[in-house]
Amino acid sequence: MTAKRISTEGESSPLEHNPFASLQVKGPLKDFTSPQEPEPPKASKAPNRGRVDIRREKSGRGGKVVTVITGFQGMSEADREKLLKRLKNACATGGAVKGQTLELQGDQRERVAELLSNEGFRPVFAGG
Repeated sequence: MTAKRISTEGESSPLEHNPFASLQVKGPLKDFTSPQEPEPPKASKAPNRGRVDIRREKSGRGGKVVTVITGFQGMSEADREKLLKRLKNACATGGAVKGQTLELQGDQRERVAELLSNEGFRPVFAGG
């Protein structure tokens, strides 16, 4: 019994069959590496709703830190409640409306400033 030898001289043999040979692409290849995403529409800047002060308080609260936001001019109680709800959801924390001020649990000053500026307020860090 003699085994059939495969030539190593570069000759074509039946073992060199390419199963993908019939799948060759006709025409230019498209670049699918980075699809072009449509540019998001530019949001119009919210109207200026005034200055609000953001400060961090700790005294008289049993060592707990609270972010206090004051200076809401011309906002109704219902509007302050809605704003507080959006802030609490964005910061994942609790809070309360106390008179003309909003209080959020924890030191949330940076995040609150960003959210309030998106709402059209001009946040200012007060205190030390």
